[in-house]
Amino acid sequence: MTSPLTRSKKALEKDGYHVEKTEHFNSWAKVRIDLWGFCDLLAIRENEILAVQTTSASNMSARVKKILGHDNYAKVKAAGIKVRVDGWKKNKKGRYEIKIREL
Repeated sequence: MTSPLTRSKKALEKDGYHVEKTEHFNSWAKVRIDLWGFCDLLAIRENEILAVQTTSASNMSARVKKILGHDNYAKVKAAGIKVRVDGWKKNKKGRYEIKIREL
């Protein structure tokens, strides 16, 4: 089973982005730490920088709320960085589908 992060990374690379994982696990606190508090992946291609939060489709609204309420969101947008949330769910055939919400 692949994670939402892995699926998003592959989808972004297919779309021509160079992608780096920006979250890490803090073993002392037992929590995942995201870049700027909400960025799991940083994707770049010509004239574009994209910060991506990955999750399940059912959790997208909570992630959007978290990002929009974060102190760093306005700073990231002011720097010209696009922000989006990728939500993943299985379709009736058992294949994963992506739902994208750009902020």
